[in-house]
Amino acid sequence: MELSGLLSPINLALEFSVAILIVSVIIRTLKWCPGDAIPTLPMVGMLPSLFIALQHDIYKVINYLLRDHNGTFVFTGPWFTSLKYVITSNPTNLEYIVKTNFSNFPKGKYFSNNVRDLLGEGIFNADDVAWLRQRKTASIVFHSTEFVNMNCESLVKLVHHRMLPILEGSAKDIDLQDLLLRLTFDNVCMIAFGVDTCSLKVGLPEIPFVKAFEDATEAMLLRFITPTLLWRTMRFLNLGRERHLKRCIGQVDEFAEGVILTRKKELSLNSSEKKSRSDLLTAFMGLKDEGGKPYSDKYLRDICVNFILAGRDTSSVALSWFFWVLDENPIVQEKIFSELCRIVDQRKENDSDKGSEDVDVVFKPEEVKRMEYLHAALSESLRLYPTLPLDFKEVLEDDVFPDGTVLKKGTKVIYSIYTMGRMKSIWGEDCRHYKPERWLKDGRFVSESTQKFMAFNGGQRICLGKDFAYYQMKFIAASIIYRYRVQVAKDQIVAPKFALTMYIKHGLKVRLNKREKSEFQK
Repeated sequence: MELSGLLSPINLALEFSVAILIVSVIIRTLKWCPGDAIPTLPMVGMLPSLFIALQHDIYKVINYLLRDHNGTFVFTGPWFTSLKYVITSNPTNLEYIVKTNFSNFPKGKYFSNNVRDLLGEGIFNADDVAWLRQRKTASIVFHSTEFVNMNCESLVKLVHHRMLPILEGSAKDIDLQDLLLRLTFDNVCMIAFGVDTCSLKVGLPEIPFVKAFEDATEAMLLRFITPTLLWRTMRFLNLGRERHLKRCIGQVDEFAEGVILTRKKELSLNSSEKKSRSDLLTAFMGLKDEGGKPYSDKYLRDICVNFILAGRDTSSVALSWFFWVLDENPIVQEKIFSELCRIVDQRKENDSDKGSEDVDVVFKPEEVKRMEYLHAALSESLRLYPTLPLDFKEVLEDDVFPDGTVLKKGTKVIYSIYTMGRMKSIWGEDCRHYKPERWLKDGRFVSESTQKFMAFNGGQRICLGKDFAYYQMKFIAASIIYRYRVQVAKDQIVAPKFALTMYIKHGLKVRLNKREKSEFQK
């Protein structure tokens, strides 16, 4: 490439960056803040306001905008870029996207191009036949008895032999979000790939892959609010966050390739190993592509990365928000404890369990299923703080939303699951209040349709691991709440992080107060 041909896009990108900086300063001077009408400026559109929103709480900003625009809002970026989105939380629009006219709302090329460096051709980034093939294989594995048993055994090991000893030995505030992320990372690696990463153990060792994975997902999301020309130029020149992203993806690749190589060696040395294993990676290794050949290592790498994203971030982030909400609602925490005590008391009626210490209780799968109030409390937390607050689609052919919004081919659509959980039209006047009882009828948990509750998405792309996630969250939460009253540190700043999943930006520092024996005898 000639230098003159390269300078044009570089100059354009630099000039654009300077313009954005200047306009951002102007808007800061005007003291624009979330809740105000969002300014649309000549040439640059709403992009500077979006950058300011990132310094606040972007999900609240989107919530305000949708509230003030009857549930659907059009975001326009600079006139010479592709940054234009239709953002909606209208439940009829969401039902239209994920169910009624599903085939016209794929992830699309724009989404795929933005995240391909990290997610490749994995299930989060795939459409059509590739997506369906991965989903069918994963569904068969997830619903197998062997996989379910392996998950239960893995959770017992991680919770009772690793997490609880760490909590027991903690004499000061501990970052519960970090612990939960380590636990779910080890768990997904065990059940999906048959690998024990040991990130959750005394000393809490730093795992390079984990930091690289988190940084990579955050950088990927920032591409969606950056003009394509700008981030592609930075990637080509290996500059800024694109340079850091490249380095992070290298570490992710190294981890995934090591897992695949280890598994291949195990299977080649022992042919019976393949039949005895019930993890996800082994299942995909046994399949062939459309040409009748085994899947490439690159494709298997994409499978690994996508299911780490699905299995690690979702439950741990949901539980982090859940424990923060419980601190705000201590009565709910005690109601959960009372339910757990009733379940343990029922167990003690059996002769074999008499005399066992309360602190040694390991909840059984059938007991976890009976935790109705805990299930409701988790669902209510997910309603207000969904792990995946936003989702992305692209319009395949010209269309019209049920609310009348005209959609041209190629239109980018974002639907806000975060906002949907805060709509009075769906949840009533008390929609902002944390109220687990709204999920209960005669003491039994009652699920809601995806027209109301989309924390696990909906339609054909509804989360395959929904039941698995609930079991995991209930088992972990019950094991902690039964032993401790969890209190968030007084100086803790709680705000969401702008990432693919809604981490708590500064972690969740908590103080664990061990329950007295007298509490179990009430």
